[in-house]
Amino acid sequence: MTSVAPLALEEFRLIRELILKYCGVVLTDDQRGYVERRLRDRLAFLSLSDFRAYYRYLRFDPAGPQEIEDAAESITTHETYFFREEYQLRAFRDEVLGALYDARRGARRLALWSAGCSTGEEPYTLAMLLLEAGIPRGWDVRIFGSDLSRRVIAHARRGIYGPSSFRACPDRYRSQYFRPTSDGQHEVSREVRALCHFGQLNLVDAARVALIGKLDVIFCRNVLIYLEPTARRAVVDQFYRRLSPGGVLLLGHSESLLSMTTAFEPVVLSSDLVYRRSAQQVESLPALPESTVEAARASAEGDPARGGR
Repeated sequence: MTSVAPLALEEFRLIRELILKYCGVVLTDDQRGYVERRLRDRLAFLSLSDFRAYYRYLRFDPAGPQEIEDAAESITTHETYFFREEYQLRAFRDEVLGALYDARRGARRLALWSAGCSTGEEPYTLAMLLLEAGIPRGWDVRIFGSDLSRRVIAHARRGIYGPSSFRACPDRYRSQYFRPTSDGQHEVSREVRALCHFGQLNLVDAARVALIGKLDVIFCRNVLIYLEPTARRAVVDQFYRRLSPGGVLLLGHSESLLSMTTAFEPVVLSSDLVYRRSAQQVESLPALPESTVEAARASAEGDPARGGR
């Protein structure tokens, strides 16, 4: 195995700029050791002996764009579990879902997006809540889960989970919506899986995000906190575009839009604060150029990671 020289501060700053440009994730100087540990395996895999050579590979090698994706996957956080921040899920089920069904009665369609879904526990949690509440007969209800990482999306599609994923999951959900496997894990039921669709997606790629279509609910919890301010604002603008009038955005407990944008209406629930696109608002943000969207559509059609359960 190739011996890798330590990551110098200058090399770290060069690499983090590439990561920032690719996915908007902020890396501070005190994270240099963490990044070095997470990327050493990438250098060993490529038989590179130092991070200067790795930077040149990222910048100039034909395989550089794919390697930037792999590097970003290596350093981003994928921690999640079923029924995370249960108080917010309860507020969604009890105070948001019924109102959305009433508002969408004419279309009989409900679309939810779990943005930054990691290994899929959040989309599957939403599916269980929808099934428990009862999906009206004849409705088209879909949940889309996306993440920057292709590896965790593959895990989500498999739908098989170990004990740590159930640490906040009430026993009745595991009994009703999972089946035990021979190796002590649990597999998501077909009923839950049928509602959920997964795909790899970079949230700062506005043209690819535009392909998702209109949505009624967006969950993006504990993702924006990792983005630099410009990228964060751009992602929130895309959420606004994707939400139908009256649609709702739910963020993590430490995240807020109050100092970022006035496009959304804050809605105070019994145990949470959510953000709604007003039913009266017209589109106030400039549309993406059609040529940009068409290029993204062509790229997505050739991407084996797009779509699928």
